[in-house]
Amino acid sequence: MLYYNPIYSDLELPARHRFPILKYAELKKQLDDIGLAQHILVNQNKASFAQLSLCHSPDYVASFCQGKMSSSDIKRMGFPWSENLVERTLLSVGASIHAAHVALEQGFAANLSGGYHHAYADKATGFCIFNDLAIAACDLIESGKAETVLILDCDVHQGDGTAAILKDRSDIITCSIHCEQNFPRLKEHSDYDFALPRDTQDNQYIDTLEQALSLCTRLHNPDIILYNAGADIFALDELGNFAVSLEGVLRREELILNYCHQQCIPLMCALGGGYQRNLHRLVNVHAQLFHALLHSNFLK
Repeated sequence: MLYYNPIYSDLELPARHRFPILKYAELKKQLDDIGLAQHILVNQNKASFAQLSLCHSPDYVASFCQGKMSSSDIKRMGFPWSENLVERTLLSVGASIHAAHVALEQGFAANLSGGYHHAYADKATGFCIFNDLAIAACDLIESGKAETVLILDCDVHQGDGTAAILKDRSDIITCSIHCEQNFPRLKEHSDYDFALPRDTQDNQYIDTLEQALSLCTRLHNPDIILYNAGADIFALDELGNFAVSLEGVLRREELILNYCHQQCIPLMCALGGGYQRNLHRLVNVHAQLFHALLHSNFLK
């Protein structure tokens, strides 16, 4: 199942704000057009305080939810605080948690948002408030439904918050494939970091992904993979620095979907980053995951 909520794009931001908030609604329309409407459900599951506190300081959770963040904290977050932002955040993180449980039971699920990998235990940064995949992984293990979870982060930016939050966990494996010459300037240590150079092209990227998938699954035998499908690896992404073509993005999605299906590893996907002023072009990059899904065995 694919989980969506109209609130994902229902956030008032200042003019020329860098975050492409309308991409979620546009992606939903495109998925309807390509025949996936029957697989999309409107998520109403909010992350609870207890779930958020699996990975985040209770004081930080409370300060965000109650609107008590300092001006410097809000600036670092990247969004102006509002009650609607709180509602949107709780629903989006809740969708990732729910999708992870559904994927474990049914083989595949996705959140048409999420991938908030820059969120640390006690602070928001880089448009990421609560680290949804880290929380989902911890929730799966806390509930006794999984023993080992692999977080595969293919956003062009390193999953620094994820690495920091989970650094002492041996049951949650963090793997980040990212651009070395990109945000964040100071990197954290994931369990596996594949730092690729600026202008990396299709073949080098796909070769690295194949190695990372094989290594992590062979050594750790995860019960599920939580996948951050960042669209910002695309060559025309304005915050990317890679030279991966649209065909290369599709190859990435096909590789991950096919590998997980062949290895009988449940897969949950979150949308991740993507930054282009041209909204149609940006959404088309995100949509490659779902084009690959249409032709995968997960829907058969």
